[in-house]
Amino acid sequence: MEYTSKLNEYAAVPSSPEIKKIVSDAEAGAKANCNADVYKLCYSCIDLTSLNTTDNDRQIREFTEKTVAFNERFPDIPNVASICVYPNFVETVGLAAGDSGIRITSVAGGFPSSQTFLEVKMLETAMAVESGADEIDIVINVGHMLEGEYEELANEVEILRREAGEDTVFKVIIESGALQTPELIYRASVLSMLAGADFVKTSTGKIPVAATPEAAATMCTAIRDYHASTGRKVGFKAAGGVRTPEDAALYYTIVENILGSDWLTPALFRIGASSAANNIISGIAGEEIKYY
Repeated sequence: MEYTSKLNEYAAVPSSPEIKKIVSDAEAGAKANCNADVYKLCYSCIDLTSLNTTDNDRQIREFTEKTVAFNERFPDIPNVASICVYPNFVETVGLAAGDSGIRITSVAGGFPSSQTFLEVKMLETAMAVESGADEIDIVINVGHMLEGEYEELANEVEILRREAGEDTVFKVIIESGALQTPELIYRASVLSMLAGADFVKTSTGKIPVAATPEAAATMCTAIRDYHASTGRKVGFKAAGGVRTPEDAALYYTIVENILGSDWLTPALFRIGASSAANNIISGIAGEEIKYY
């Protein structure tokens, strides 16, 4: 596919003032969405994440077992969408999760920088799926994006999409905090979708600027335009910096306002979170809860 020519078919990129207006409207509307029902939906959309230098098999096994046991203590709250780990822990999660139905997300493709050989990215992606990952989160080559090397960027995403396989949910992180401008965030999102992304995701959480409402609004606008052009629904994932139930409600509202209620399901909306889980549970319960 000639990605650059396809990219030029899309609508004008929203300006910074337009994005600020979208976010302002969402902030006003989010107040009504700060309630237990919305928080429960947001909790069910969490990719519960452990991506630490200190991770080990024992810790990941216990983390998984606690997630599997969640509904024993909170039967009225739907469990998280998945557990997200480094690829070497996918099998550990699978063994601990058993037949619980908990999905396994693995980062891959040279996460978090995407700075390694393409062959290494391909092998890591394929091995994560072979180990049992249901979902793969990769990062675009941000350097390609900043240099305007759109064909190189999209072709690499397309190759990793094939390595993951069509039965694997494939999420592409655009690292919006490194791109900064609405134009680059919009273009990176469209290129990722054209190359086969099932979700576009804001951030790795490994650089100073992670998810922002402005980036979310820009990305959701790109998803809306792509859907209007192709008829294919692509999901949105906010990750990095989503810490409170109010944060979650704001991203929920941005998705609701731009994409509509069809997107408010774990199939099309995700939140990458670790510390946010306890805070959202607390928001639902109306008291401080420290489950994790």
